[in-house]
Amino acid sequence: MTSLQETLPLDRGPAWANRITLAPLTNLQSHADGSLSDDELDWLVARGEGGFAMVMTCAAHVSPEGQCWDGQLAVWDDRFLPGLTRLADALRATGTTSCVQLQHGGMRASQALSGHQPVAPWDDESKGARALTTAEVERVVQDFVDAAVRCERAGFDGVQVHGAHAYLLAQFLDARSNHRTDAYGGSPEARARVFHEVVDGIRAATGPDFQVGMRLTPERSGIAVAESTALAEQLMLSGALDHLDMSLWDVRKEPFETAYDGLLIDQFTALERGTTRLGVAGGIVSTSDAQWCLERGADFVTVGTAGILHHDFARRALEDPEFTMTSTPVSREHLRTERLGADFIEYLAAGWDFVG
Repeated sequence: MTSLQETLPLDRGPAWANRITLAPLTNLQSHADGSLSDDELDWLVARGEGGFAMVMTCAAHVSPEGQCWDGQLAVWDDRFLPGLTRLADALRATGTTSCVQLQHGGMRASQALSGHQPVAPWDDESKGARALTTAEVERVVQDFVDAAVRCERAGFDGVQVHGAHAYLLAQFLDARSNHRTDAYGGSPEARARVFHEVVDGIRAATGPDFQVGMRLTPERSGIAVAESTALAEQLMLSGALDHLDMSLWDVRKEPFETAYDGLLIDQFTALERGTTRLGVAGGIVSTSDAQWCLERGADFVTVGTAGILHHDFARRALEDPEFTMTSTPVSREHLRTERLGADFIEYLAAGWDFVG
């Protein structure tokens, strides 16, 4: 039986020291121009010091028009290289593996922040979004590739492509609305094309030791389980992907579609994966939760809330089979001790029932 303490070798780049990774967490701590702040640096470095095998940034936008929120990290221009390099160097010094999550908001982007009208696979008046032309889709693919190359130049071990949570790439998968008549809409294969082009483009443009991951949503938002499992398996068997993270919201949940028996996690751990490493995320708050996921067939777990509340959740979970995260709400002082900056704390206090 695989244990949380076991190292996880990947096809490319450094092996991960254990099976617990940090989720890409929105924290609003970047400067207004998208450059790295001291608070964001400290928050992430603390998690590297706390034993997480791989530490990932928040969703970093790859295009100016892809920005979703104030304080979001940016990777769309070389002007951000000094901060990115500083972060990569600092994470390396902790012994963790470093990763930047690459994202474009699509119709969920903020026109007020970017000054650009949101774009999407189709026109959506309710969101104020216009449809991308074919040439613009190709430009977005190149933006992801260029951002990955920039992250490699900064010294990161890899990137993860954000293909989940109804941001731009996931919007292409929406069978309800993506009826484009070019190569990027209509059939399941065409709606998934952009995923393969982004991953293949990054793989071709980066070095042999650079790790490339993907995050996917398994269901809803116009995505059927049959299509998400097919895409997950295709990506894992492509040879271009090193790790795939399934964002399940709750690792113990059943599929929304009643035609499926068992748990949603089982639909993905049953897939052929070649040498790609499969991770799962959603409600992992204890050592037993994390170990249960490995017993269910996952290669690693991705931890969010517990990683906010405990900078050293990974170390504690590896040392104590009974460890469980503290209950919420917690005090602002607790979060400051766990090395969250003021903007992150206020974000959690405003809408996430974290702060009492």
